[in-house]
Amino acid sequence: MSRPAISSSAGSLPGDPPGGRRALAVWGVGVSVYFVAVIFRTSLGVAGLDAAERFQVGASALSTFSILQLLVYAGMQIPVGLLVDRLGTKKVLTLGILLFTAGQIGFALSPSYGTALASRALLGCGDAMTFISVLRLGSRWFPARRGPMVAQMAGLVGMTGNLISTLLLARLLHGVGWTAAFLGSSVAGLVVLVLTLLFLKDHPEGHEPEPFPHHGAAYVRRQIAASWREPGTRLGMWVHFTTQFPAMVFLLLWGLPFLVQAQGLSRGTAGELLTLVVLSNMLVGLVYGQIVARHHAARLPLALGTVLATAAVWAATLLYPGEHAPMWLLIVLCAVLGACGPASMLGFDFARPANPPERQGTASGITNMGGFVASMTTLFAVGVLLDLTGDDYGIAFSAVFVLQALGLSQIFRLRGRAARRERERLVASRVETVHVPA
Repeated sequence: MSRPAISSSAGSLPGDPPGGRRALAVWGVGVSVYFVAVIFRTSLGVAGLDAAERFQVGASALSTFSILQLLVYAGMQIPVGLLVDRLGTKKVLTLGILLFTAGQIGFALSPSYGTALASRALLGCGDAMTFISVLRLGSRWFPARRGPMVAQMAGLVGMTGNLISTLLLARLLHGVGWTAAFLGSSVAGLVVLVLTLLFLKDHPEGHEPEPFPHHGAAYVRRQIAASWREPGTRLGMWVHFTTQFPAMVFLLLWGLPFLVQAQGLSRGTAGELLTLVVLSNMLVGLVYGQIVARHHAARLPLALGTVLATAAVWAATLLYPGEHAPMWLLIVLCAVLGACGPASMLGFDFARPANPPERQGTASGITNMGGFVASMTTLFAVGVLLDLTGDDYGIAFSAVFVLQALGLSQIFRLRGRAARRERERLVASRVETVHVPA
């Protein structure tokens, strides 16, 4: 005999964390760490020209700063997911703060290109420990129904860090100089370290997770393989790959040189356009979040629409027949690039339903690697092409279209299989919910 289960979709599930003000306060400490990490991560975006002059390097060597940082970040995603499950959020975030603050201090004091490169690698390692930790912290402190909104808000706070980097650090850099600006910004790392040590807790009382047993390397391999076999995980990774990198490359390094050197803008005007990218990201993130919350099927159309719009505006900008693109077109470009970050978050919405709870960290790590691998590849390609062509940004930025075409081909290849698998899981879940033993 069976009986209908009581639906809990409108309320908290049994065993759900309570949420509330204390949850918001603890989560606020965790997300402040991510906020500072993004400031440090994107600080090179407003200092690219200064770095080239300070270390006497060309475009290829300059791009290596960001490439190495992203390489470390991408390579750490799966290990960090496993580490958070094993050690807890507080320990991993504390380690991350120590690493990215040491990296920022090292970058400020570096006397040579080599030591500056090592500092950015250290920063990337610490940065890699923040986002997945903050996602995990939200799931431990808030009810499951709040998960998507909590993740979206974490992304918005991260973009605020990008905004601070674009506005404040750029002014500090040209006001007090390289060493004082980067060394002064590292104080923020020390502040969040104190807050984390004093106030952050992994979970509320009475909601301790099950002990994480040591399964060894074989278990890790099985987790990764099982996640990768799911078409939804791979689709999520390719959505992240295809949508995130144009804005990441623009903000992280090449946007300011492109606007100043190729488009003839002043640094102040270029900085305002970079700020527009960040503001657009925050606004579009809210819109995309609301749309997907109401219409789950809108995930893929939003992602594809963002890719096509980005490609169209990039092509119009690079192929404009005049010496410089008009300001209205550059404004449209920056506004459209702002949609790339929110679109990349849709990748997690494909990976999440494709994997059971015990594989969510691994699946999120695989998904998160996509956009950073694409960004790293494009940063390198643009730097090499600039050196080979004598700073021809039209040819250099054409690398964007190559990676978009690759990503779109994989999205179209996987979308059918991922949709069928998701429907199968949904039907099975409904059957298990309705038929509960008496």
